[in-house]
Amino acid sequence: MDREKQKSLVKWVSLALGIILAAVFLTLAIRGVSWPEMLGIVRQANPLLLALSILYGSLSIFLRGLRWGVLISAQKKVPAWIMFFATAVGYLGNTFLPARAGEVLRSVLLGRKAGIPKSFTFATAITERIFDAVTLVLIAVVVIPGIGTMPEWLPQAMRVMGVLGGIVIVGLLILPRVSEWVLRMFAKLPLPSALRQQAEQLLREFFEGAAAFINPGRAFGIIAFSALVWFMDASAAVTVSHALGWNMTYPQALLTLAAMGLSSAIPSTPGYIGIYQFVATTLLPVFGVTRTAALSYILVLQATIVAAVVLWGLPGLWLLGAGKVNQKEPDSPLV
Repeated sequence: MDREKQKSLVKWVSLALGIILAAVFLTLAIRGVSWPEMLGIVRQANPLLLALSILYGSLSIFLRGLRWGVLISAQKKVPAWIMFFATAVGYLGNTFLPARAGEVLRSVLLGRKAGIPKSFTFATAITERIFDAVTLVLIAVVVIPGIGTMPEWLPQAMRVMGVLGGIVIVGLLILPRVSEWVLRMFAKLPLPSALRQQAEQLLREFFEGAAAFINPGRAFGIIAFSALVWFMDASAAVTVSHALGWNMTYPQALLTLAAMGLSSAIPSTPGYIGIYQFVATTLLPVFGVTRTAALSYILVLQATIVAAVVLWGLPGLWLLGAGKVNQKEPDSPLV
């Protein structure tokens, strides 16, 4: 089986598994929900507060773009508007395409628009996602003691993600010190000269991107922007609760976002259908709301997130020239 067929098979298996899990989680989420009550809650939502939530979501995307730009600056400083639209395109892809294709899409588009190797941009995108995962675990660790009883799955998921995230972070810290050794070992492989040279270049670019946050100045910038990102995301979550007539606190919002983020590691359909609903209907009742109110809340919150992503992602596709994304380029293993 050639490489393209293997990649296609993996994508289809991942999508099929995601659909099965989505159906299971969605079935669990909607048990005992009153549909008339849910429709009544959604219809009474405050449109101005929902618009404010979309604004918070837009600011979060902008700040995430600036944070990614800190990593990208290890090779080249890219204008903030390009980083913003590339980030929005990535989230658009993750929302509507399977297998988190948005990560590849934003890396390819940014690389071509800014003249940066795609391997480097992809490595920084993955590094950013890893940092986010570790941040979510830290948020959960800090917030859970003040919340009380938690769904059984959340602490277990937090422990697993914490261990995996810690291992990956340690790996990223070690990577700059072993990259030359890896390249020397790779150079000994019995490969054609032209192929070896191209592969070595790609590996060097990937190692450089993965190690971009090692610099103390960049590390500080990433941490500072991350704090602002999660404040905006929490503000959006709190605002949606106010729009629906109940008052979520910031610690509750942060824990909810952390649980959603951790759950997104599970194979899922585009838009995380089923998984996010399960998270909400098992976690939010701990805060004193009904399962029906919890399901209403997560559907409206997801709608505001999608609205912000579509609002900026669609023009981002045009501005970054997504129409050329299918043209294979020699320096990129991503397309």
